[in-house]
Amino acid sequence: MNAHTHSSLESDIKNHLNVQRWRHDFPILQTRLYGKTLVYLDNAATTQKPYTVMEAENHYYRYDNANVHRGIHTLSQRATEAFEYARVALQHLMNAQYAHEIIFVRGTTEAINLVAQSYGRSRFKAGDEIIVSGMEHHSNIVPWQMLCKQVGAILRVIPVDDAGELDRNTYDALLCQRTKLVAITHVSNTLGTINPVKRMIDAAHAHHIPVLLDGAQAIAHLPVDVQDLDCDFYAFSGHKLYGPTGIGVLYGKSALLDDMPPYQGGGDMISSVSFEATTYNKLPYKFEAGTPNIAGVVGVGAAANYLNSIGFDAIVGHEQALLSYATELISEIPGLRIIGNASNKTGILSFVLQGLHPHDIGTFLDRQGIAVRTGHHCTMPLMERFGVPATVRASFALYNTISEVDKLAEAIYQVKEVFK
Repeated sequence: MNAHTHSSLESDIKNHLNVQRWRHDFPILQTRLYGKTLVYLDNAATTQKPYTVMEAENHYYRYDNANVHRGIHTLSQRATEAFEYARVALQHLMNAQYAHEIIFVRGTTEAINLVAQSYGRSRFKAGDEIIVSGMEHHSNIVPWQMLCKQVGAILRVIPVDDAGELDRNTYDALLCQRTKLVAITHVSNTLGTINPVKRMIDAAHAHHIPVLLDGAQAIAHLPVDVQDLDCDFYAFSGHKLYGPTGIGVLYGKSALLDDMPPYQGGGDMISSVSFEATTYNKLPYKFEAGTPNIAGVVGVGAAANYLNSIGFDAIVGHEQALLSYATELISEIPGLRIIGNASNKTGILSFVLQGLHPHDIGTFLDRQGIAVRTGHHCTMPLMERFGVPATVRASFALYNTISEVDKLAEAIYQVKEVFK
């Protein structure tokens, strides 16, 4: 055995031990479906939750359940401390400059709508332009369409090429004095494409154009440094970060958030209220009206700490190895076409199989204990671009294994035989 082979073997063993250790943190992975151990490959839709997240929420409800802020009693003080500790954990996860740049919302969708209605509606006018891309999730299309209808602005779209990458030349040409915002996905939820967002942000900033990144598919799979990216807004959902549903984050630069009007009115977002006038609270509370999802915040803070404890070097290395192996393996299946072959991808594989509807494939895989997503994945314009009504999407996470990829490939061969 030469030195290189020995080193590679040691790396493989270490990686295997890491993954087995991570898998023990997720109780749902012991589930059996139709007599088979669950193979969960629907992580782009939502990730599973580790014990530490469940325990954090449970601890809050059992020992600290009270409303946050303004309460002087002990439970309220403890709840507030846990709530704000989670904000700091997310600040560290994203490397935001200040904790008050972290705004808690219900998810990516609400975060984008907040920016559209608070930032966009107060600034944009007829003839202004908003740039999105052809691979956006509906959540990063519809809010801008609504805003365009409200103020008379125009939506411009960056095309997607056959490999599933954005046309950079067209993007550069679209940037002009009329452009008031660029809103693009960091990672495509359908193709897995990692967009060159840092370069795209630099190009927009050269024209003094702010940029919003939809980070829903990036935040759990890539190291995200908002200061290095220099993005103006960054949005993601907790449930795709191994955290709870119903909670998400909007990061915004302090100067922009300070200058934006509140998105909603109510309790906690005010400093004083009279029937004549209201003064608004400071950041971040100006954008957090009403009783928040306190348990969800505590849970997503625990999820951020969990990922930081593992480290993104290990996560990215493992998921890239899975993607490479899976891509090579299923590419050998006759009649299978992978949609999206970008040179820089995360662990997402969308494919179609000649003569079979994705829903039939998904149903068959489910009976084999394999959970995948089928449909248009809330990217209908992208489906039209590639000439397919839907795809099968297998998406990987830190707890997935090579043997699970083997089971996926084996099941695809079986479905071909069954429907032959």
